[in-house]
Amino acid sequence: MTRQFVKRGDSKATIPKRATKGSAGYDIAANEKVTIQPGEIKLVHTGLAVQMEQDDVMLLIDRSSNPRKRGIALSNSLGVIDHDYFPNEFMGMFTNITDKPVTIEAGQRIMQAVFVKYGLVDNDNANGERTGGFGSTGEV
Repeated sequence: MTRQFVKRGDSKATIPKRATKGSAGYDIAANEKVTIQPGEIKLVHTGLAVQMEQDDVMLLIDRSSNPRKRGIALSNSLGVIDHDYFPNEFMGMFTNITDKPVTIEAGQRIMQAVFVKYGLVDNDNANGERTGGFGSTGEV
């Protein structure tokens, strides 16, 4: 069985947990209070980093209630946290889709994390080294 290890970069960060035995996703909470203005895109800190095996990826998925109940949406629809992103803190990128400011409170569940194994294609020749996140691997 694959193991992932979530590390707190901030002692106030909420450790993710599943709501039910049948849940695929771990609830991820904001680690700070953030106000997002109408149409604004803002990164929301989690205070967490995740250590995974080499063939694992963590997918960050919007909570289904966010657009309807909170007026926010995960901007990139699906966040991809690669195994080599550790020990960096992962964050959510949210857009306010309303015409009024929206405040996310510290400790509020804002997204879910699902761990997935992935495969490689024949003749894979990836040899780059991670230098950051949010578009750090190039323009094209």
